[in-house]
Amino acid sequence: MPDFPPLRRRGLLAAGLATPLALARPSLAQPAWPQRPVRLLVPYSPGGGTDIFARALAEGLSQALGQTVLVENRAGANGAIGSEMVARAEPDGSVFLVDTGSLVMNRYVMPSLSYEALRDFAPVSLLSRYPLLLTASVKAPFGDVAGLVAAARAAPRSIGFGTSDAAISYAGNLFTRLAGIEMVEVSYRGAAPILNDLVAGHLPTGWNSTVAAAQHLAAGRIRALGVTTTARTPLLPEVPTLQEAGVPGYDFAGWYAMVGPAGLPPAIAARMHEAVLAALEMPRVRERLLSIGADLGTLGPAPLAAFLREDDARWAEAARQGLITRAQ
Repeated sequence: MPDFPPLRRRGLLAAGLATPLALARPSLAQPAWPQRPVRLLVPYSPGGGTDIFARALAEGLSQALGQTVLVENRAGANGAIGSEMVARAEPDGSVFLVDTGSLVMNRYVMPSLSYEALRDFAPVSLLSRYPLLLTASVKAPFGDVAGLVAAARAAPRSIGFGTSDAAISYAGNLFTRLAGIEMVEVSYRGAAPILNDLVAGHLPTGWNSTVAAAQHLAAGRIRALGVTTTARTPLLPEVPTLQEAGVPGYDFAGWYAMVGPAGLPPAIAARMHEAVLAALEMPRVRERLLSIGADLGTLGPAPLAAFLREDDARWAEAARQGLITRAQ
């Protein structure tokens, strides 16, 4: 886990004295921004993993920035509705997007996006990586991956799996391909509706982040059948990886990141990233996020830009190989 530096004043010093230029320039620790509330826009429904993460983070950001930080949900179209709002917003630091890997992936699955992730957003901070979970209703007639695979082979396309964005859709479809089974994908506007239908028994299986599913798992309202990464998550050490459960080659992880509109001043991006680091040092925020499976491994604006380019190349190659398909 990286050490997160506190917010600090930076001055330009020469021979121990601040120059007149340095005195006239606001430092990153006390800039003119923000002078009014800041919005974190989540492009999914309330109650999902991205929403839970953003709301916990917003509490710490408000303290770190000395200004109210609000979370606003604009769900729909695989996250594209909310993402487009931020892409078209004024780059004045009043609104940021908190999104998943679907931010980058959507261009390869949605034919008519009006924005591009690498062109229309300013990288601010990678917030967390996390494993995804294959979850099941406690009312489903199977309790593990082997049972699910056997049931799907006995009755192809009779079992549904819920997804809420492009990255989670990829996770589910990668599973069916590697397991050699046919299931039916059921698209939702967010993780919370998937979890509600799993709990009620209306949906047999679904794909969720550990962040979204943690409370339902702890209460015994749903089952976790496997995690998508090659190592088990410390949050659920008893849950096998999908490779351990009999799906060779399965390896996938999700992520959360914060971006602003293209043209966001670098000083504001740097200030917000420093505020993220400070928020993640606050015990209440840190403990809350660690308790729901977030790893809190952050990257600043420049490393995040490189990370997004690498992710874009990954999805371009996946599209070329036919591992993801365009929505019609």
